[in-house]
Amino acid sequence: MTRTIDDVLADARARLHRVGPEEAADLREKGAILVDTRPQWQRDAEGSLPGALLIERNHIEWRLDPTSDARIPEATDHDVTWIVVCSEGYSSSLAAASLQDIGLHNATDLDGGFQAWKAAGLPVSLS
Repeated sequence: MTRTIDDVLADARARLHRVGPEEAADLREKGAILVDTRPQWQRDAEGSLPGALLIERNHIEWRLDPTSDARIPEATDHDVTWIVVCSEGYSSSLAAASLQDIGLHNATDLDGGFQAWKAAGLPVSLS
């Protein structure tokens, strides 16, 4: 039987503790790091999350893996809590599951993505 992207997404989400906007904001206050994976054109069109790291999807595993030569300074160990954000919460689920696959066990994503954050009235920056 052929698997569909819906199957892959469901499997990814089954192992994540996805967070809503308010919980993401609370976790950020406690040290979690928001990672906005949207491309520049999308951030320009929709707005951005103040204080979020900007790492487009195709680089995320290399930048957040603490064993990678291409890691960012915030990727100190496998215990960092990463909250991946995309526009609506689809690709971020796949990215968070991929991060868990490389041992980042606290990786998750923002349920509903940037659109849910904005709808919740949380801070955004408009271009």
